[in-house]
Formats: sequence, C-alpha cells, structure tokens
Amino acid sequence: MENIFTDEYFMKKALQEAEVAFDRGEIPVGAVIVVENRIIARSHNLTEMLNDVTAHAEMQAITASANFLGGKYLKGCTLYVTLEPCQMCAGALYWSQISKIVYGASDEHRGFRAMGGKLHPKTELVSGIMENECATLMKDFFRRKR
Repeated sequence: MENIFTDEYFMKKALQEAEVAFDRGEIPVGAVIVVENRIIARSHNLTEMLNDVTAHAEMQAITASANFLGGKYLKGCTLYVTLEPCQMCAGALYWSQISKIVYGASDEHRGFRAMGGKLHPKTELVSGIMENECATLMKDFFRRKR
C-alpha cells in the first residue's frame, strides 16, 4: 500500500493555512507540525491581527505543539512551512529541538540561512517542496499590496 503521507501531502496542508492568511491580509505563510503522520498543530501568520511581530506561523505552531504534547521539546516532530523560517523562528526551532523542518519557498533576503541563523545539529532540513506554489502565493500577495 502506498504511503499518502508524503512531504507534498503535508505541505499542501501548510499551503491551505497560508491561503487563510492571504485571505485575512496577513503575509501568506502557513505551517503544520506533524508527529507520526498526525497533524498536531496548524497555523498561519497572525502578525497583523495580533499586532505582534513575533506572531509568525512557525511560532504559533511551536506553541500549539508544545501545549498538545505537554512539553517544550518537539523531538520526533516535523514542521512543514511554506516559507523558509526567519532567524527568529529558526532560533525558536533550535531550542525546541524539532527533528525535521520542511519548507517550500526560500527567502534569500530574510531567511535564516541568509541571516546566518542555525538549527539544532540533529534537525534535518528539506527545502523546495512545492516551492513554485508557495512562492507564487507570496508574489501574488505582494503584487496586490503594491
């Protein structure tokens, strides 16, 4: 039997969250955190609604996952996020000790790699999953803003 729970499957779920953010006037970044093929957190950017620069999709997902699991470490969990995490989010992900991060579109200007951020040494990183779809949503959002 074929495994339907692929990186693309869960990235589609993160992209659905990004579309919710888009519709609400938030920068369209969506995230889900998965453990054993089960989504334990869904989130999207809430910086405008909460008037909080730290309310990124990843930060919301980390908090929701920690609450679900009853602990601060996300070992055994995978984050799927539509945009490469920023330096702030990478720092929080570092401290969470998340096992794997999968992101769609790269952020050459504000992504953690461009800013010199680091992940936990045991965190696996996968990039470029559904990159075109994730990047297109972001470009469409900023095209409407300008």
